[in-house]
Amino acid sequence: MQPTWTPANMSFEVDDASLPWTWAENRFDFIHIRYLIGAIQDYPALFKQAFDHTKPGGWLESCEMDVELRCDDGTADKSPAWRTWNELFNESGKKTGAVFTVVADDIQRKAAAAAGYTDIQMKTFKVRYLARHRP
Repeated sequence: MQPTWTPANMSFEVDDASLPWTWAENRFDFIHIRYLIGAIQDYPALFKQAFDHTKPGGWLESCEMDVELRCDDGTADKSPAWRTWNELFNESGKKTGAVFTVVADDIQRKAAAAAGYTDIQMKTFKVRYLARHRP
């Protein structure tokens, strides 16, 4: 699943991020977390574990997407299908305990600060979805 041509000072390790971490504290220089939306119920606990396992001066990078579909021109708000999509995601999160509002509720920044990280930087990017109507 991961490339075999990594530099000698780099390795990939896979584990269940929602369980207690099995690695020694202060082990990692860099921890990358991506697209765990809906899989993590307790982001503050996840970020605290990441902080405890990051070496002093190390970095955590977290990348999540907002699952709510919208358009700059407001057309998504008028679409019953997209409105239903957004409502179903929010409702499913409430029923299952999964968190789908990571971006909307600013959970990453809050969890990173609570865990003890400093120099927190947030960058927001629009993700385009292109669809072509059938002729």
